[in-house]
Amino acid sequence: MHIEVTGRGPALVLIHGWALHGGIFAPLVERLAPQFQLHIVDLPGHGHSRDDNTPLRLPHLVNAIAAATPAAVWCGWSLGGLVALHAAATLPQVRGLAMLAATPRFVRGDDWPDAVEPSVFEQFGRDLEQDYRGTLERFLALDVMGSQHARSELRTLRESLVERGEPAPRALHEGLALLERSDLRGALPSLQKPGLWISGQRDRLVSARAMHSAAALAPAGLHHAHTINGGGHAPFLGHADDVANLLQQFVAGCA
Repeated sequence: MHIEVTGRGPALVLIHGWALHGGIFAPLVERLAPQFQLHIVDLPGHGHSRDDNTPLRLPHLVNAIAAATPAAVWCGWSLGGLVALHAAATLPQVRGLAMLAATPRFVRGDDWPDAVEPSVFEQFGRDLEQDYRGTLERFLALDVMGSQHARSELRTLRESLVERGEPAPRALHEGLALLERSDLRGALPSLQKPGLWISGQRDRLVSARAMHSAAALAPAGLHHAHTINGGGHAPFLGHADDVANLLQQFVAGCA
């Protein structure tokens, strides 16, 4: 698995979302590298890890990343948030958890209303078989839908998608299955580590309500939720300064 290391200071692991790679974090890397040592992951089947056949299952991913990184705060965006949360719940070397537009459960249920309809992920899975590139394009459009800076964010996502080569089809299907089936809410009530939950006010995939609800499941006073005004599903692109400032304060506090 490819993990880029840059910067000096307390360690921060960055884990990207579905179909992309660690290069998407460039705006955060620029702002955080002067203060922190960043470990920027390309998940198996993505980016420079395209030929890595490690299954996209939480224990496999967490163990592989942990073996290559020091004690650190783990920060996950979207699907990457599931990896970071599982790591925080199972590994002592995780000092804190930062969730970017991510929740412990992405699919709507009777007791979890502020999430995505199951049919959305099912349709993406079927569409991948028929129109691989068109499906990726539609997903990127969904990432930025509603954002205050949708046009520039979509351009950045499109450029990033092909910057390190297209993701492996196997990894895309496994990633969708991870998003569909994961429910890590049960890990939060006993999670005795600090947490930061950053949502985009206009996010159409992961609502701010869901992120605030998830943060409230953790022990009182340990986890805090913040909503970026005007932000979409990738708030670190159009509102990089706001997200970086929140992360700077959080990681410094954990260190």
